[in-house]
Amino acid sequence: MNAPLVDIRNVSHRFGQLAVLKNVSLAIEPGSYTILLGPSGSGKTTLLSILGGFVTPSEGKVFIRGVDCTAVPPAKRPTTTVFQDYALFPHMSVGGNVGFGLRMQGVDGATRAAKARDALSLVGLAPAFDKKPHQLSGGQRQRVALARALVIEPAVLLLDEPLGALDLKLRRQMQDELKAIQKRVGTAFIHVTHDQEEAMALADHCVVMNDGHIEDEGPPERVYARPATRFSATFMGESTILSGTVAEAKSGIVTASTPVGPVSLPGASPAGAHVALAIRPEHLILGEATGDVALGTAKVGDVVFQGSFKRVLAASTLDPELQFIAKAPASATVGAGDTIAVSCNPQDIILLAD
Repeated sequence: MNAPLVDIRNVSHRFGQLAVLKNVSLAIEPGSYTILLGPSGSGKTTLLSILGGFVTPSEGKVFIRGVDCTAVPPAKRPTTTVFQDYALFPHMSVGGNVGFGLRMQGVDGATRAAKARDALSLVGLAPAFDKKPHQLSGGQRQRVALARALVIEPAVLLLDEPLGALDLKLRRQMQDELKAIQKRVGTAFIHVTHDQEEAMALADHCVVMNDGHIEDEGPPERVYARPATRFSATFMGESTILSGTVAEAKSGIVTASTPVGPVSLPGASPAGAHVALAIRPEHLILGEATGDVALGTAKVGDVVFQGSFKRVLAASTLDPELQFIAKAPASATVGAGDTIAVSCNPQDIILLAD
């Protein structure tokens, strides 16, 4: 079995008495697009800073291409970082900015210029070579920062919330461009964000972080469809969560007592165990209880039109503490104040330890 490109082993870090990373281990494969996803304070940016050499971990090791890089400074390791604020030099031309890293490596001017032009072509900005950064839009400046990082041919490109300063339309455009560029160059990208949609749009390897440790990791499709933890189920997209206790478990079917009655679903968990049942919004059926699992009725509190669907929030009439989060078709006639039946199918319920 081949060694991973990046191998993070048992990394912990403290700022004073505050533990921000707690025994994190992670492997990054060559050519992958990895997203570190989590809320503020989850440790994702600290982990990226450790990978880039800007922070030395309190404990643990970081190997890149099999070499221990734990204490290697940023300029000496095979990584480059793209920051949210772009960090372009305003007095330099775009070409000068892109070639700056090569200049620091002692590369001659003609070679620098040629490589900078190639890198700008890669990100679709070849005509901007002689312009100054202030003459470019935010999205163009972001692409210049990306070209500057890629021109030195790093083994790993680190991106710290690179799209956070862009408006929604431009952010989505840049997501498409980032993914296409990563596929063309084949460099491993490690990208920090708190945006779940961004993670699902870009990643082939999604790492969900919370309170300094990794909650879940894998392909985004798996992390969304079958999250490993309750936190992952509620952070990587939305979920309705039913708390329950396993009343019976046999022949691969678990029956749990919940606030809306007994619910049976495929899975394995011992009798008496406390569990959480997660249901994604698109799997809740509103109106006639056509699903095999009846979840009682609910009073609709809010309906938000979101283009291709309506997001419906409804409180269970059996347990007002329980909020159903559902996606209804855009044409659905559901409205605030309606009382509706709620159901789902057993195979769409995710069984989690509570």
